[in-house]
Amino acid sequence: MSSTPPNRPPRFGNRPGGPGRGPGGPNAAPQRPAGALGEGRAGADLIDHVVHINRVTKVVKGGKNFSFSALVIVGDGKGRVGYGAGKAKEVPTAIKKGIEMAKKTMISVTLKGKTIPHAVTGHYGAGRVFLKPASDGTGVIAGGAVRAILEAVGVQNILTKSLGTTNPHNVVKATFDALSNLYLADAIFKARGRQSGAAVEAVVAVPAAEPVAAPEAPAETK
Repeated sequence: MSSTPPNRPPRFGNRPGGPGRGPGGPNAAPQRPAGALGEGRAGADLIDHVVHINRVTKVVKGGKNFSFSALVIVGDGKGRVGYGAGKAKEVPTAIKKGIEMAKKTMISVTLKGKTIPHAVTGHYGAGRVFLKPASDGTGVIAGGAVRAILEAVGVQNILTKSLGTTNPHNVVKATFDALSNLYLADAIFKARGRQSGAAVEAVVAVPAAEPVAAPEAPAETK
């Protein structure tokens, strides 16, 4: 009767170099570096989120070349946000390139307190993202790439719905399309050359003049 040594390593899974998708295996998924979902890489005043990492394989005459692409969101939490995609042979280098590109493409988003001024829908390709303002205490009701963008821009209360494709690149661009179409009511009134609602209420109403009775025609004499 043979007994298995108590310290014998497992045959599959986590053994370095073993088969399967465990660490060190040939089919292992790319590992995100420490801090890939937090802050610190983009700078002291910026927040960065790694939305998606993709491994690309190119078959060449001598074998296979592996490279990685990273989709990164960068924002300051005060109304500015950008996205970028970086490609490199190593994951940290791809993320760094994505951060540098995102810094160059940052846009300013119109906010109303801790939410957005009005409901809006963004489109890009087959992706559609619907954003709706919410009251205080609601939180960020979103997931995936949409949540990363809203947290980076500084929104704290919002309702969202992602429609259509789940491609992270299309979802990110559709979300940016929605954020770039946000306007305050005062800005819309000004663009139309009209007074805002608050200004109209401040104007003192002038009382209408009383109608003047027409003079009576003199009676005809026979």
